[in-house]
Amino acid sequence: MATIDDAANADGPRPRSRRMRGGLVTIGTVAALLAAMGLTVLGLGAADNAVASYDASSWLWSTARSEMARVNGVTARVDTRVEIPAARQHPMQVTQTDRLLILRDLNTGQVSSLDLATLQITATTRTAPGLGVSVALHEDAAFVVDAVQGIVRQLDPRSLTPVGEPVRYPPGITGGSFDGEGRLWIAVPSEGTVSAITAAALPSAPASAAAEGGLSPKQVETYDVADASHELVVSTLDDGVAVLDRTAGALVTVQRGQVRPTPLAMSAPGSLPARTSGPTVPVTVPGERRVHVVGEGGEVRAFTVPGTGDRLSPAVAWAGRYYCADEASGTIYAFDANGQVVDTIRSKGTGPLELEVRENHLFINAPDSATARVVDDRHQVREVDKYANDVLGGDPPPAPPPPPPPKKPKVGKPGAPRSVTAAAGNAQARVSWRPAPANGAEITRYVVEGAGQRVQVGANQRAVEIKGLTNGETYRFSVHAVNAKGDGPARTSNPVTPTAAVPDPPASVTAQERPDGTVLVKWPAANGQGNTIAKYVVTATSAGTNAPAGESRKTELVVPAGELEYGTQYAFTVVAVNDRGAGSAASPVSNTVVPYAAPGRPADLRATTVADRPGTVAVQWSPAEANGRPVTKYLVDVGGRTSEVTDTRATVDGLGNGQNVTVKVKAVNEAGPGPEATATARTVAEPRITVTGSSATATSATVTFTVDAGGGKATCSLSTTGEPTKTGNCSGITMTGLAPGTAYTFTVTASNAAGKGTATRAQATDALYGIATCRNGASGPEATYCNEEVDGRNGNEVFSVPRQDNNRQVGWAEPGTRLKAYCKKQGEEVYAYIYNNHKRSTWWVQVDYSGRNYIPWAWLNLEGGDNINVLPTC
Repeated sequence: MATIDDAANADGPRPRSRRMRGGLVTIGTVAALLAAMGLTVLGLGAADNAVASYDASSWLWSTARSEMARVNGVTARVDTRVEIPAARQHPMQVTQTDRLLILRDLNTGQVSSLDLATLQITATTRTAPGLGVSVALHEDAAFVVDAVQGIVRQLDPRSLTPVGEPVRYPPGITGGSFDGEGRLWIAVPSEGTVSAITAAALPSAPASAAAEGGLSPKQVETYDVADASHELVVSTLDDGVAVLDRTAGALVTVQRGQVRPTPLAMSAPGSLPARTSGPTVPVTVPGERRVHVVGEGGEVRAFTVPGTGDRLSPAVAWAGRYYCADEASGTIYAFDANGQVVDTIRSKGTGPLELEVRENHLFINAPDSATARVVDDRHQVREVDKYANDVLGGDPPPAPPPPPPPKKPKVGKPGAPRSVTAAAGNAQARVSWRPAPANGAEITRYVVEGAGQRVQVGANQRAVEIKGLTNGETYRFSVHAVNAKGDGPARTSNPVTPTAAVPDPPASVTAQERPDGTVLVKWPAANGQGNTIAKYVVTATSAGTNAPAGESRKTELVVPAGELEYGTQYAFTVVAVNDRGAGSAASPVSNTVVPYAAPGRPADLRATTVADRPGTVAVQWSPAEANGRPVTKYLVDVGGRTSEVTDTRATVDGLGNGQNVTVKVKAVNEAGPGPEATATARTVAEPRITVTGSSATATSATVTFTVDAGGGKATCSLSTTGEPTKTGNCSGITMTGLAPGTAYTFTVTASNAAGKGTATRAQATDALYGIATCRNGASGPEATYCNEEVDGRNGNEVFSVPRQDNNRQVGWAEPGTRLKAYCKKQGEEVYAYIYNNHKRSTWWVQVDYSGRNYIPWAWLNLEGGDNINVLPTC
């Protein structure tokens, strides 16, 4: 199945003069389309989205949810969400117009075209993963820019098939954005030029675009903007382009054929947004926390961004203000035309912040967050909930807090470059070197001196050709680095003697990334033209950079793991050096590779007890560093039980109760498993109870205790024989309705997901006493009614049943007798008349009198308030 990469490598290398700025090369037709990705549309139906995005909308990416959200700039609300399968936690390049949306997954390299009128994926195609390839879109024109290979190819956005022939440049280009007039601008650091490309008209049908012939993009303008090998950054304008020469510290604007350089007072490298709207161009210098604003007439104003650190995104011009994001603090500062802070926008969390002016609004997206911001042309800021309506459930887990900032190193001038080597050519020499220690301040450029020449190159351009030398003379070259603190010490190369007797370059170069993080570069033996080839010098090229990768006496070189950045695209050239020190021209550029290795260790591993499930622990972690290939799964080992998951969390059950387990998590990618992160956890154990005390009244008892819930959530209860169980909190429970003066054994039970724990406590209720009460009247028969010797009823009579049955009378209690009470029982009504305050009741009290017998409550006054309700029913 053919892809963009296949088409890009279909032709062999072609000869090219130094100032041939991007010729056209014929390629074969790319074959059938790849299968389209499936999508899930969340929120509005497709019928509701039949109208394209003409309503001030922008599509914003959410990394944690793997979805695009369309944000209406007028309402600051999400109206449509589209899930992108298999892209969770992947960085995504998003390019859009009113009717088209093209996505590029940096982890996989897959490019997908989404028709906004139908919310359907119309086509997909592959590119090399990682940084180095970008997509540009303008109206119905789409381009894929391969910065490493120097290839700019137009695509039909309906099918992602190539349109005509590509425009080819030297490897290591930069830029690749459209200006407001529909021109695609590309900078060539190795030549110091910038050029514009216009798109070809699309064929009528989106089938095989190359088949109709005669349709190709054209390179229409080329301008010299810097010395060769200077480091260049591009920002397209409403009409034209701005190029920042990071090596010389100058901004060059190209507008309507006029080239205007403006020098800037910069001591550290600057940056530009990919697109600048309006007449002024802001240049951000993160190392200084300064923004230089260059006006139409070349005037420069500078202002300082509050805060510390160097994690500033390029400032964006919008409606007379300048917005600069500090990704370390999650803050966006707004400055007026005079450089005064007029607003501070605080994002939730930290991490990448994407600022884009689109549809007369400034959209501020935090891909790792649930929120975004929209700023209108009156600078009103509104927050957007990208996960509106909870279509996918709750918000993703919050990001772990950032680590404390490292201690600032002592800042000084840079050290000397390492491994400065020179190889002679025909009236020229090639000088290359390894990076110099930055010593706390980013290196802005290198200076190469020798043969009466002084050449400045960008910080990432660590190889340069010195021309105009005399064959037969011996030369040495010195190289030193420059940072904000000044010039560092120089290091001198080996002596070289240019000669016409130079070897041929290797005919071809191939590169292969390997799972151990190394890259194998191979080439056929070069023709020494009568001399012995002593070594080969290999140079690695990525987007905007050119640096030595190593030397070899063989026809291959293994670039060590970690020498190249994982996930970034590289291509290689090789120079043959003979035994006299003479070097060939550079070989053709190799294929592009993306170095990779096993993933890093999962970060912030946390293992916790699952309180409501037996034998279960929950594990959560932050994503591991992918190291050049997407993480496909995680291996989770909990107490010897291994499982595979694709998310950054897992719940493992089936373990023993109260078991201490070791948790190990490894990330896996194409290279295999990475190092493990470890933590420990404990499953829920059965509760343990410690009784701390008890107390009682006549009719209730309280048991106090503590509970070790075993990591779970415990519920507690108190029980005793013959009484209903009472639930309560797990520190103490009171049971009421007990019989006075009775010994009880209470059982405390605590329950959780793992089981139950119990403890017992003996506690007797207090005895309850009543006073047998009958008070004689003042005169007549009433004066002796309560006396024992009087015939008939005389109060305080005790019966074996709750009624005044002479046959069941047990005895008589002398007034004032203190009787122990047990319980109450309904019976015959008794009226005490004047002898006990006219007390009348059907309650009888069981008392301790010749065993357990009954006395009317009318004749017994209970201690503590004479409340019959405190007694339980017999």
